[in-house]
Amino acid sequence: MKLTTTTFISVDGVMQGIGAPDEDPSGGFERGGWTTPLFDNETGTYLTEIYQRADAFLFGRRTYEIFAASWGTVADPNMNAVAESLHSRPKYVASTTLTQTQWANTTVLSGELAAAVDELKASPGGELLVPGSGALIRWLLDNDLVDQMDLIIFPVVVGQGTRLFPDTGPDRALELVESRATSRGVTIQVYRPAGRLQFGTSTADLRHMG
Repeated sequence: MKLTTTTFISVDGVMQGIGAPDEDPSGGFERGGWTTPLFDNETGTYLTEIYQRADAFLFGRRTYEIFAASWGTVADPNMNAVAESLHSRPKYVASTTLTQTQWANTTVLSGELAAAVDELKASPGGELLVPGSGALIRWLLDNDLVDQMDLIIFPVVVGQGTRLFPDTGPDRALELVESRATSRGVTIQVYRPAGRLQFGTSTADLRHMG
């Protein structure tokens, strides 16, 4: 299976508390729900497509608990395609501390994570989808396990909260595969990891700039 990450982020890289004010108040975060006013039909269509396309889901613990408390409690999973996909397909959680799962069809990956993810990727199927799960995404990138990154960038600056990437970390290049914008200014960027970042020196004549 191809491992794809999908992340809703702000222009300043925040990915915390995307859906509701009380979704994730950890660390004193008080600005939850910042995607909701800009969530349009085009973004909804994209979300439906990628969740229907997924053969299995891989979560970090925090994101799994948020999803289990919301999507996992839906009375009728057939209410929409996203709920149906999440309920009916295998879910895996990368955690060494989670002992009880809140959601049927869930497996905790508590052993050697790289080997477990490699095994999942080698199994039959089209796509292993990682929703949210920032810490897990960073670990997967560091271990060269990500095949595709989907960033859904909302035109807001949240100003606080957990960011996808920390202030310091390894460098990496990305190849842009697809880019589109919705009517409300949400941009959907599809990338493939492309190795180490390349550096150079500008050859522009600074005397004629500005």
